[in-house]
Amino acid sequence: MSAPMASAARGVTRVLILADAPVLRRGLVSMVNETAGMQSVGTPGELRRALTLVETARPDAVVVELGPGRAATLNACRDLRRRYPRVTIVALGTSEDPAVVNEALAAGVRGYLMINTSPTLLGWAILAARAGRTVVDPQIRRVEPSATPAAKPFAPEVPLTRRESDVLDELIQGQSNRQIGRNLFISEDTVKSHVKAILRKLGARDRAHAVSLVLSSRNPAACTCGTHAALAPAEA
Repeated sequence: MSAPMASAARGVTRVLILADAPVLRRGLVSMVNETAGMQSVGTPGELRRALTLVETARPDAVVVELGPGRAATLNACRDLRRRYPRVTIVALGTSEDPAVVNEALAAGVRGYLMINTSPTLLGWAILAARAGRTVVDPQIRRVEPSATPAAKPFAPEVPLTRRESDVLDELIQGQSNRQIGRNLFISEDTVKSHVKAILRKLGARDRAHAVSLVLSSRNPAACTCGTHAALAPAEA
């Protein structure tokens, strides 16, 4: 794990832009640079260059476009969160689907905004996410409680053991294997074994998918409000 990222200049938030379209990249760079206290420090354009540039540019936040290649971008977000947990990720998407927002949050994104966001909202979201808040664009329609069906208890076909349930609760909080082991007083290898069992029983592709399944079951409308309580960085 890398050393904590720090701004080159005191009080300046360094922002890396990761977007496919050159026009969008240029627009985002302008939005960031025109925001007081923020500075654009790179636009890798390609996912494979993003992590390398994070290492050299040492940003405080990364703004990513969630376009057609959303799965690959979210995988990059998971990798980024694992390697640089102090870097805040804010995503810009075109979908208002709560499931898409939940998927992004489970991958370590701390801010989800619509791609037509304003400079003011983008700047605020970056600062709020860095302060520990999870932000969802107010353009995304809220689901009224009266219209929301009651969430059913999450019950996989093969029940989890008590210890697996404890590990799953830690995963939902975004804890790494090492931290889960410390919290539950078990070895990291034991944690890995429990995680594999949890994924198998839930039919989940990976940790983020497992968390998304559980959160969606517990509270289908969880991602439709403007801000959320902060979650700790998730390990892919």
